Amino acid sequence: MRFMRATDPRVTFAELQTWPDDGRRYELYDGEVIVVPSPFPRHQRVLLHICEILVEYERAVGGLVFEAPMDIVFSEHDVVQPDVVFFREERRHVIDMMRTPRAAPDLAVEVLSRSTEARDRGRKMQLLARFAVPEYWIVDPVKNTLEVYLLRRSEYELVATYDETQDVRSPSLPGLTFRAARVFAE
Repeated sequence: MRFMRATDPRVTFAELQTWPDDGRRYELYDGEVIVVPSPFPRHQRVLLHICEILVEYERAVGGLVFEAPMDIVFSEHDVVQPDVVFFREERRHVIDMMRTPRAAPDLAVEVLSRSTEARDRGRKMQLLARFAVPEYWIVDPVKNTLEVYLLRRSEYELVATYDETQDVRSPSLPGLTFRAARVFAE
C-alpha cells in the first residue's frame, strides 16, 4: 500500500511571487488567495488626498508613506496590500527600499469599496491586529467618514469617527492633525 503525503493547500508568498503578472492584485489570508478588485474613481481620489496628507506629515516629522499596490508580508501565509501604510521615522530601518516590507506599519488605511468593505472590517482588521499594527483607519467615501481605530490588548478599539466638519487627530502619530474635508474633496 502506498501512502500519499498530505500537502498544504495554502499558498505561500514565495509561491505567489512565481505567478505570472496578470495585472491583478492578490492578498493572502492564512494562505487563502483573495483577488483584490480594481478600485473606482472616487476611491482613488480619496486615496490621493490621504496620501497628500501623509506625505506632508512625512516631510514634517520623517517616516515613510506608501500606497497600494505594495505587499506587506506578515508571514509566508499572510500578505496584504492596504491602500496606504505609514512607518514612523524611528522605524525607517525596517524598510529596505529594494525588498518587499516584512514589518508591520505604524498606520494602515483602507478606503472602503462595496466589494471590500466586509473584508476590510473583518479579516483584514483582525489580521492587522494580530500582527500589531498600532493604528488603523477605515475611510468611507460614500458617507464621507473616517474611523480611527487604536490597537488595545490585541484588538482594535474605535477611538473616533470623523465627518467632513471635524479635525482628525491621530492618537498614535504625534502632530498628525488635519481637516477631514481635505480627504473628501473632489
